[in-house]
Amino acid sequence: MVVATRTGRVLLMQRRDDPGFWQSVTGSLRWDEHSPMDAAARELREETGLSADGLADLHWVQRFPILPVWRSRYAPEVQENVEHAFALWLPAERSVTLNPDEHLAFGWFGFGQALTKASSWSNRRVIERLATGPTTEG
Repeated sequence: MVVATRTGRVLLMQRRDDPGFWQSVTGSLRWDEHSPMDAAARELREETGLSADGLADLHWVQRFPILPVWRSRYAPEVQENVEHAFALWLPAERSVTLNPDEHLAFGWFGFGQALTKASSWSNRRVIERLATGPTTEG
């Protein structure tokens, strides 16, 4: 999920377990969850403290093989990650409350800089798609 402002800034967070890795809000469905939207709202609250009011489902799914480094997080038979894209547009930058177990720092970056800084190709694709989104609305 990409959190962006209508003034053209994107929220990225630095991972604790890999300080060179910057990303938007990410996460997985829990075993008891069935809705990607509900999981996205939960992850948003857990990782940033932000409310999911206005969270938009982009109706865009990306599929890719799970990298070996992340395999232990999934059931043995799960070979592919199915990523649903969401966006939250805010009027302006705001402070977030990071989950200290997951992230070290956050920053608000212009779309161009966010595209360069985001570590995941799938994250960059969503940021790129949103770059043409609302940037001047109130």
